[in-house]
Amino acid sequence: MFVTFVDAVSGSSWSYGVVFLVAMLDAFFPVVPSEATAIAAGVVAGAGDLRVELLIPAAALGAIVGDNISYAGGHYLGERVTNRFFSGEKARERLAWAERMLDERGGYLIVVARFIPGGRTVTTFTAGFVKTFRWRRFIVFDVIAGAIWGAYTVLLGYFGGKTFEEEPWKGLLLAFGIAVAVTVAIEAYRHLRRRRAHA
Repeated sequence: MFVTFVDAVSGSSWSYGVVFLVAMLDAFFPVVPSEATAIAAGVVAGAGDLRVELLIPAAALGAIVGDNISYAGGHYLGERVTNRFFSGEKARERLAWAERMLDERGGYLIVVARFIPGGRTVTTFTAGFVKTFRWRRFIVFDVIAGAIWGAYTVLLGYFGGKTFEEEPWKGLLLAFGIAVAVTVAIEAYRHLRRRRAHA
């Protein structure tokens, strides 16, 4: 499976466009594997077949554009999309959580949510839906989030690929392991804060 991700992003110039497109789509269609694609591209860059200084902006810009599409969806389609796609109990709970957190933590949440697959979509959509969270405020934090995320994912793969040049799948495996550990740590931290708040 990991070798397939490496093979999907070749050393050709269109790979930068693929990274941009996948990062963009994943922001509002969260079944697309943006982390996997950016990490795989970083592994290929680590082997010398792609330029890391072009991959990071491609991933970051894709994430930012996608987040803004999700924000626009919340702003312009709000109620209709909520009724259609967030009708389930769990989806409604996530939406209510994101709205509550945006009121309390605002920009901090935009940055942290970028590292939570699925959570970023609900958060950016809700930011557009909530009338108090203006786009000018959103874009500042979203650019920060996209830049950090782009550098984080690509460099994970890049340094993993550099370390395991002969067997890039090992670098990809290591990078995925670190990415999962960071996501779990963020979730655990959020869970602990929530428990302390209710204690």
